[in-house]
Amino acid sequence: MDESKDEPKDFIRLKSEKLSVDEVSALVISPCCGAVSLFIGTTRNNFEGKKVIHLEYEAYTSMAESEIKKICRDVRQKWPSVKHIAVHHRLGVVPVTEASVIIAVSSPHRAESLEAVTYCINTLKASVPIWKKEIYEDEYSWKENKECFWANSEK
Repeated sequence: MDESKDEPKDFIRLKSEKLSVDEVSALVISPCCGAVSLFIGTTRNNFEGKKVIHLEYEAYTSMAESEIKKICRDVRQKWPSVKHIAVHHRLGVVPVTEASVIIAVSSPHRAESLEAVTYCINTLKASVPIWKKEIYEDEYSWKENKECFWANSEK
């Protein structure tokens, strides 16, 4: 691959279809990078002793995409060697064991991609308007991310 055609890219997608780890990781692979780091957030079957049936996600889509673009810009300022960034988040119903979010980052060396992936997921949870509803056997609960900046504001 010609290096000049391998300009840094951001791949941001919010979708209701099942997420693919293979698809997301393939987006960020680059011949000049020796590291691809991934974070995969999946639906677990329990929360605080309750059986989780599935999750449901809603988003303010245009604002969420804009906030994710800001996160990508921040990553590139903090880790200039990062090549490609992919952030795919599922909306709608997400069954147990399936991915809600997949983040992939490529860089020449592993330290930058690992740090960038951690920053991406933590910042996404803190600032992106995506809401999670946990569906249990007998009830449901809208979940607020503890990292979310509006969760700590005065009520």
